[in-house]
Amino acid sequence: MNIIQAVLMGIVQGLSEFLPISSSAHLVFTSNFYKIFKGLDITQASSQEVFFDIMLHLGTLIAVLIFFRKDIMEILTAFCNAVKTRDFNDEKTKLGIYIILGTLVTIFIAYPLNEVAEKLVFAPMIVGILLIGTGIFLFTSEKYSNKIEKTDHLDLKTALWMSFAQGLAALPGLSRSGLTIAAGLFRKLDRTTAARFSFLLSIPIILGASMLYPLIKLDLNEVIGYDWCEIIAGTIVSGIVGYLCIKYFLKFVARFSLNIFAVYCILVGIVTSVFFAIVG
Repeated sequence: MNIIQAVLMGIVQGLSEFLPISSSAHLVFTSNFYKIFKGLDITQASSQEVFFDIMLHLGTLIAVLIFFRKDIMEILTAFCNAVKTRDFNDEKTKLGIYIILGTLVTIFIAYPLNEVAEKLVFAPMIVGILLIGTGIFLFTSEKYSNKIEKTDHLDLKTALWMSFAQGLAALPGLSRSGLTIAAGLFRKLDRTTAARFSFLLSIPIILGASMLYPLIKLDLNEVIGYDWCEIIAGTIVSGIVGYLCIKYFLKFVARFSLNIFAVYCILVGIVTSVFFAIVG
């Protein structure tokens, strides 16, 4: 890996983590395109590649923490007050409870899929097919949403449904933001409310993947010898791009449908699945 590749993958992660186009799929595609270009075996990945991918997600986690810092503080404050008063009826407190319960649901769904997800990193053709599925789900949810009266009120059932969708997105190609937002649309949420909860719901999961996984899986002696200039550059770029992506995506969904992303997912899924089927 060189600095150019690191920056490129940082941009890809920053854009695709919060846009409904599957960051994991785009990292798989980018990495495997690079390996093919360099004549490397796409079925192998070094421990540094795994760690770099984790650090890119850490960059986007920092972005969402900074962007939603006011919301996060309000939720934490309301939840602490609720514990003291034993009154959990405040909307911010309920939102905190939804995120906690939703995270547990996500883990319950995602954990059994972890082994399959790791294998799919080396199966870009299948990832492309799953990306097509993301596009179809987005398009269908938009079509349904246009026919009903929408609300900005988030209830527990909707939060859990979105969390279930987030768990399925452990598989590369199934967009986390795409599936959760679409799930919210199917539950009659407006796009902005669905997107904001989707981003807040992502915080514990990205935090767990970015911090706990390295402590469990990686050899610290190997980590010391990694090319840290490239890792730091990619992480910073993913954070900056991720922050800008959140900012402008929320403005976009307030006015426009997600169909453009649905079309993108379907087209990219078709092209990449065909390409890797041929070269693989």
